[in-house]
Amino acid sequence: MRKTVLLLTTLFSISAFAQIKVLKNDNLIEVGKENSVALYKKQNKYTFNYQDINTSNLNTFRSFYFHDLNKDFEQLYKLVSDGFIDMPMGEIQLELPNDIIGLNFARNYGQTTVQFIHYISKSKKYIGKSQFLTKSQVDKVFGKDKIKATARRESTATIKPLSGSAETTANTAAAKKKK
Repeated sequence: MRKTVLLLTTLFSISAFAQIKVLKNDNLIEVGKENSVALYKKQNKYTFNYQDINTSNLNTFRSFYFHDLNKDFEQLYKLVSDGFIDMPMGEIQLELPNDIIGLNFARNYGQTTVQFIHYISKSKKYIGKSQFLTKSQVDKVFGKDKIKATARRESTATIKPLSGSAETTANTAAAKKKK
């Protein structure tokens, strides 16, 4: 009898504490990715993931996020893109809800590059750094290369030769020579 009560009590307590609840999994949409830097979107929240090169452990990945309230995503892209045109002398710091992000522009191998410096929890004590990115890599991360490729495909698909083009003129000249 004691064993039965003990067994039932044990089974009841396990079943009471071992309930597994399946949560709704809202997947993030990948905006763009380049090597160890990626940008994801979920509704109006953008999450920036990067491999921290500031630590000795190469498997350290960090992230920060921001909400796209007043076209903040486009403003961030414009700010970074403008830095490639007119390179700022110092670091540009941006305040996010939980972190501070620094944009460090530098010339590497003759190219202008940018590095995202992540001041974790708005503390200058804990710092994460992304790899240096070129303009084309930033375009990939922000998904702008997809837009340009689509626009390029659409523009080439709509181009039709004119009736007086060089090819038509060459065909006409070849036909006249045969006569």
